[in-house]
Amino acid sequence: MKRSTFTCTVYNIFVILFLLLSATSIAKDFIEEEGDLDIKRSDFPDGFLFGASTSSYQIEGAYLEDGKGLSNWDVFSHIEGSIENGENGDIASDHYHRYMEDIEILHSLGVNAYRFSISWSRVLPRKFGGVNQAGVLFYNQIIDNLLLRGIEPFVTIHHSDYPQELEDRYGGWLSTLMQDDFVHFAETCFKSFGDRVKYWSSINEPNLFGILGFEIGICPPARCSPPFGNCPHGNSDIEPLIAVHNMLLAHAKAANLDHMKFKRKQGGMIGIILHAIMYKPLTEDKSDQEAADRALAFNIAWILDPVVFGDYPPEMRRYHGSELPRFSPDERVLLRDSIDFIGLNHYASLYAKDCINSRCICNDSSCIQGSDRAIRGFVCTTTEQDGVPIGEPTGMSLSFVVPRGMEEIVNYTKKRHHNKPMFVTENGYSSPYKSFEDYQHDVKRINYHKSYLAFLAQAMRDGADVRGYFIWSLMDDFEWINGYSLRYGLYHVDPRTLNRIPKLSANWYRDFLRNSNSLNKNYI
Repeated sequence: MKRSTFTCTVYNIFVILFLLLSATSIAKDFIEEEGDLDIKRSDFPDGFLFGASTSSYQIEGAYLEDGKGLSNWDVFSHIEGSIENGENGDIASDHYHRYMEDIEILHSLGVNAYRFSISWSRVLPRKFGGVNQAGVLFYNQIIDNLLLRGIEPFVTIHHSDYPQELEDRYGGWLSTLMQDDFVHFAETCFKSFGDRVKYWSSINEPNLFGILGFEIGICPPARCSPPFGNCPHGNSDIEPLIAVHNMLLAHAKAANLDHMKFKRKQGGMIGIILHAIMYKPLTEDKSDQEAADRALAFNIAWILDPVVFGDYPPEMRRYHGSELPRFSPDERVLLRDSIDFIGLNHYASLYAKDCINSRCICNDSSCIQGSDRAIRGFVCTTTEQDGVPIGEPTGMSLSFVVPRGMEEIVNYTKKRHHNKPMFVTENGYSSPYKSFEDYQHDVKRINYHKSYLAFLAQAMRDGADVRGYFIWSLMDDFEWINGYSLRYGLYHVDPRTLNRIPKLSANWYRDFLRNSNSLNKNYI
């Protein structure tokens, strides 16, 4: 062999090896960032719950039918300018009239669980009135027909909507009176449905409710104060703490009632659900790492520390001082270990920047007003680092695709809260596009769920006690102040006919639950 030929051959071999190693590295990086897109149902244990989630106001409609009373969202959504495009939930996805069709859809998907909520104002439309039997019948029919098809009802008692009368009478969750009214509602649910419901969630996202309703005031009861907003009434530094305090005690009293009066005969579990954002330090500075830890404590541990340990996080007590309400000794006993499981609604990961020990600047721009206040833990949050987004954007402004965030938030909860049983009660993707074709051929939604499931499976292999995963949502619905502009559903709901049209993601989920890869080539 000539030297030139030999040299050329060696060079070619070197190039090929380099390319192979580079490809392996690129593939490894892709898997680390996006997750294993070949994730299968068999990667999860037998008995693991796979389902879809909805909530009453977002899908039911029929807002004044069959004895239902006005809810806070019925009233708020009719206030001019409160909802995008002037929309409301009067009809929503018309689930009230189409629930049998929707149950058949669930059955066709092959899910073994369905998470939904009970409308407080449909079951107890008046504070001093009796139980609305038409409302009870509606939910009994849902529960019975789910069970007939082998689908476990996973029921949220309170998911944002409650009778407007309670707001008008005494200010809703700002009053201690709301605790007893909630316990009465919960007891009505236990009595009416508890013989068949084995999974109860007391309250959905009290932490987010406190922020949206009482800090920035963009959701009912729309209370806030400068610099967070310019609402007619409110105190953004104090009222979120009071509202959440009452919700935590309401949860604890309802859970205690369930454990003392119903659990022995009915069995089952009761938990609480929180809005679970993962926070990462913006820089490698120690102060930003501490800011990320503080952000987690002020959002996740704000809810979970009381219901696991019996009191608020020490981080919050340190910075809020006397502004943070105190639990009595009896209340701490009532709160401690008042949950059988933790529900995580995970959509976002954000960067965190310290606003105590450094100038409150995020990415060369001033922090959002209020980040230098205790109510925000003296933390500025941002979606960019040096101009680079934390992940691919979605239709929701603060939700970017960061699959590793699923593993990280589960591991944080596992470590801080004694690895209590967990369910991912919501995880979903809203397309940033507006065309019907993009909603229909939703490949990005499929890859989103595959990658998040892959990182969830990794957290479980590392010991996290996770027992279920629910896609948000079964169908396109009323997405609160965004109206119908955000679409998370596995099924598109035609706004003219309200017909349910399966998206590609519905076909993928069905195939995934059958543990089949035969159709994977169609999901690209």
